[in-house]
Amino acid sequence: MRGVPSSRQIFRSVYDELVTYDTIIRNGRWFDGTGGPSAIRTIGIADGHIVAVTPEALDETGCGEVIDAEGMWVIPGMLDIHTHYDVEVLNGPGLAESLRHGVTTVLLGSCSLSTVYVGGDDAGDLFGRVEAIPRDYVLAAVDEHKTWSTPDEYVSALEARPLGPNVAAFIGHSDMRTSVMGLDRATRKDVRPTRAEQAAMERMLGDALRAGFVGLSSQQLLFDKIDGEVCRSRTLPSTYAKPRELRRLKSMLRRAGRILQSGPDIQNPLNLGSQLAQSLGLFRNPLKTSLLSAADVKSNPIAIRLLGPLARFVNAFGGNFRWQHLPVPFEVYADGIDLVVFEEFGAGAAALHLQDAIERNDLMRDEAYRRRFREEYENPQGLRVWQRDFHDADIVACPDESVVGRTFGAVADERGVHPVDAFLDLVVEHGTRLRWRTTISNHRPDVLKKLARDSGIQIGFSDAGAHLRNMAFYNMGLRLLKHVRDAEQAGKPFMTVEQAVHRLTGELADWYRLDAGHLRVGDRADIAVLDPARLDAGLEEYAEDTVDQYGGLSRMVNRNDATVTTVLVGGRTVFRSGVASPLVGTTRTGRFLRAAHRAPALPADTTERGELSSVS
Repeated sequence: MRGVPSSRQIFRSVYDELVTYDTIIRNGRWFDGTGGPSAIRTIGIADGHIVAVTPEALDETGCGEVIDAEGMWVIPGMLDIHTHYDVEVLNGPGLAESLRHGVTTVLLGSCSLSTVYVGGDDAGDLFGRVEAIPRDYVLAAVDEHKTWSTPDEYVSALEARPLGPNVAAFIGHSDMRTSVMGLDRATRKDVRPTRAEQAAMERMLGDALRAGFVGLSSQQLLFDKIDGEVCRSRTLPSTYAKPRELRRLKSMLRRAGRILQSGPDIQNPLNLGSQLAQSLGLFRNPLKTSLLSAADVKSNPIAIRLLGPLARFVNAFGGNFRWQHLPVPFEVYADGIDLVVFEEFGAGAAALHLQDAIERNDLMRDEAYRRRFREEYENPQGLRVWQRDFHDADIVACPDESVVGRTFGAVADERGVHPVDAFLDLVVEHGTRLRWRTTISNHRPDVLKKLARDSGIQIGFSDAGAHLRNMAFYNMGLRLLKHVRDAEQAGKPFMTVEQAVHRLTGELADWYRLDAGHLRVGDRADIAVLDPARLDAGLEEYAEDTVDQYGGLSRMVNRNDATVTTVLVGGRTVFRSGVASPLVGTTRTGRFLRAAHRAPALPADTTERGELSSVS
C-alpha cells in the first residue's frame, strides 16, 4: 500500500539510529576487490571497518568525516608485494611515498634480505650495494632501532612504530644464513652449514612462520653483490646454498602452505626449470612460489613468450606458481656508472667493486680494461637484463651541456669512438654529475596488455624503498589503471577496470593470505579514492624529494596528487590530495598483517547491522 514503509525501510531507520559512523564516503564508484561489478555506492566506516555499503544515503549525524566521492573510484587500498622497505620502516615508518599513491599494504623481506636476525654491520653489507641504499645509513638505522632477536619480537617492534601502511613480511634466507654462519662463511663456495647450523635456520624459519610471516625469500641471481670490505663483491649468501639446504626449508613451507619468493639464476636454464618444477605437488603439497620476474626485456624479446605458458602449464598439473611483473616500462636512471645492471658482466662489476673514485677512474682510463668492457658489451652470448646498447641510453644531465638530450651512441658517432669509450670518457670526466636513463624492459604496450591479464603472473615488483636514485614505481598500480582506462576509452579494452582493481588488490591479498584487498561489509577500511579523469600522462613523469633519514639524499619519486584524492588506512585518513595527515609518521594507522589471520571480529551488533546495509 502506498505510503506504508517497507520492512527494509524500517530496518534502515533502526540501523541509522543505532550507528554513528566515523567516516562516510558517499556516491563513489565502488569496487570490492573481487573483480565483481562496480556500482555507485555510499560506504559507512566505524571502528576501522566497513559497516555499510549501500545505494542509499547514510545518516551523517555525528560522523567525523564525510567524503564526497561523486565521479571518483573508491577501491581497496593496493598491495605492493615486492619492496625493500626493511630499513626505511625502522626510521621512517610512515612510508609516505607508497601511501600517497593508494598503496596501503607492503611486503618486506624480498630477495632473501631482511633485518630480523642480522645486526647493523651485516645489514649494511647485504643491503647497501644490492639495493643501492647508502650503507652507513643502513647500519645506523638497524643499530639504533633493533631491540629484537626473534620474529615475534620483530613484529612487536614494528607495531610499536607509527606504521603508515600495513606491513607483511618474508623472512630472508640471506638474513638467516648470515646470522647462523657469519657473513664470511655464508659466502664461500666450499662451506656448507653444519647440522647444527641447518637446524638453527630451520628453527628460525619455523619461528617466523608461527609469527605470521608469509614465507621465505631466497635468491639465486648472481649479479647482486655484497657491500663493505671483508666480503665485498661476493654474491648474496642465499646464492651459495645447495639443494639439500633449500629442500629442507622448502618442505617447511609446503607443510605450512606458505610462500617461497625467489629469483632464478638466469644464466642457468636448469635452475629456472627446477624453480618451476618445485611448485608441483604430485604426492605432496604444492609449493606456492613467486618468482622474479616476468619482464619483456629488450635483450631477449622471445623469452617473455614462454613465461606465461610455463606458469600455466605448471599450475595445470597441480602447481601453485606465479611470476612477479612490473606493469609499466622499466625505465632506469643512473649517476655515472652507479647502476646495478653493470654487475651482470665482469668489466662493469670490476668498476663497481672499487669504492675509491680515483682508483675507479684509473681503471676506467686503462686501455686493457676498456678492451675487456668493449668485448663484453658486444658479446651476444648469454642471457642478460640490460640490452647493452648505448645508442639506447639518453643523457639527461651533465656539466657539458652539449651532450644533454643525446644518446651516448650519438656522442660516440660524433667523436668517432666506440660507444663504450664515449660513455667511460664522460664518466671519468664528470662522475656522478653525469645522469642518464634507459628503458630495459616492458617497452611494448601490446605485450604489457597480455601480461596484465595472464593468470600465471602477479602484479608487483616495484622495489619500493631501494635503488633510490635509479627508479620510482610507487605509482605502478595507477599506471596499470591508466592503461586499462585508455584502452577502454579507445574502444579496444583488454581487461575491465574491475579486473584490474582485483589484480592489484583482492587477488594478491587472497594468494598471500592477508587481511587486505577487499571492500565488503566487515573488511578493514583500507581505501583509495581516485579521480579517473586524472589517470593521465602525469603518471609517467618523475620527481625528486629528499630522504631525511638518509642524510637528505635526493631520491626519485612520483607525484600524482590530483589522481589520488584520499587514502585511508584502518578507517583513518592518511593522505588527502597529496598532503599527509598529521597521523603519518606520528601515529600507527597500519599494522603487521599475519598470514592466514583475519582482523579481530567485529562486535556482534556491528556485524548484524552490517548485514542490513550490504549491497542490495
